[in-house]
Amino acid sequence: MRLHSTIVLSLSALTVVDLAGCSTSGTPTDARAFSASAPARQEGENALAPALLSSSALSKRLLDESDLGEGYARKPQQPERHDDVTVSGCPALDKLGGAAAVGGSLDFPRKAKASFTYLDGSDSEVAEELYSGTEDNLSKGMSRIFEAMTSCPTYQVLVGATPVTVRTQKLPAPKLGEERWSELLTFIAGGHISVVKQTAVRTGTVVVVVSGSAALVDAHLAKAVDKADSAF
Repeated sequence: MRLHSTIVLSLSALTVVDLAGCSTSGTPTDARAFSASAPARQEGENALAPALLSSSALSKRLLDESDLGEGYARKPQQPERHDDVTVSGCPALDKLGGAAAVGGSLDFPRKAKASFTYLDGSDSEVAEELYSGTEDNLSKGMSRIFEAMTSCPTYQVLVGATPVTVRTQKLPAPKLGEERWSELLTFIAGGHISVVKQTAVRTGTVVVVVSGSAALVDAHLAKAVDKADSAF
């Protein structure tokens, strides 16, 4: 199945692309794993009801350096990569098929994101993404993607001509919000390893996704959910 590197079908698409293109040794953690997670249809004009937040409103609810504390630097937005990606060895991902396979109808128009580097010498990163939609669409879309991903303990991704092995592990999520999902993703390519923890929490009509090194995700998830759920 041919995929685009920025679609939802692989929550790890951007991490996979970066790992395949890296040229230095070590075990970097790339926090940009979740590129466009969203339910399987876009809402119409009446979707801009008061309960749903615009991208601008979501951006005000993202964590910033003052929330994270000393030692964090915000990363500039990187241009999207458009490498072709082929996924094999995961029937559950294949079943998404159709519109899901090309990503267009899975992409939420209401979203905001930010990425940070933790300057402690560990080269660790943490990223947050916010999405807004109806509760039903958020619930079904997030459940479908995480269930598909964690149903395949190991599968292969081909990024251009570079093979990447992906290992997934479902994790317990902290009792935050109304629904939550969590997983650990390990990417292996040409001797390079990248490990990303990814936890998503739905609170009303907003989904909060925090990705990156496990310690940083655990340290900042609750604060991210509180800020996303707060009124302005």
